[in-house]
Amino acid sequence: MTHEEVASLLDRRFTALSIRDIATLMTVHAVDGVVDSPLGGHAKGPEAIRKVYEAWLASFPDAEFEAEPPIVDGDRVAQATMVHGTDMGGFMGLPPTGKKFAMPMVFLLTMQDGKILHERRVYDFTGLLIQLGVLKAKPA
Repeated sequence: MTHEEVASLLDRRFTALSIRDIATLMTVHAVDGVVDSPLGGHAKGPEAIRKVYEAWLASFPDAEFEAEPPIVDGDRVAQATMVHGTDMGGFMGLPPTGKKFAMPMVFLLTMQDGKILHERRVYDFTGLLIQLGVLKAKPA
């Protein structure tokens, strides 16, 4: 894929995230695709990946992403983003806290045949839990 094709696909994904369009989100992943994330664990295949998106959007229905331009090297892509949202749906069996968060994320992607074959989401899960009041930080 060219840099422009990758950028277009990722723009389509973030647009779909912003309007909560799960069907479009699923079109950017390969049929045998994988998503690895702290919140969703290891998700392989369309149904598992769909559940990761649904869980994220249910937990943080107002989440907004500010994506930087992707860095493309052949079939490997990295993209930094900042996500802001509110814990309104609860997650991982925890009740919603109603607290806002801001969290940097990095997406590390492997592309194949115009789709995302593998996606690794990297973010500070502990920092998120502290912002939401689920964990208490020890003063320095």
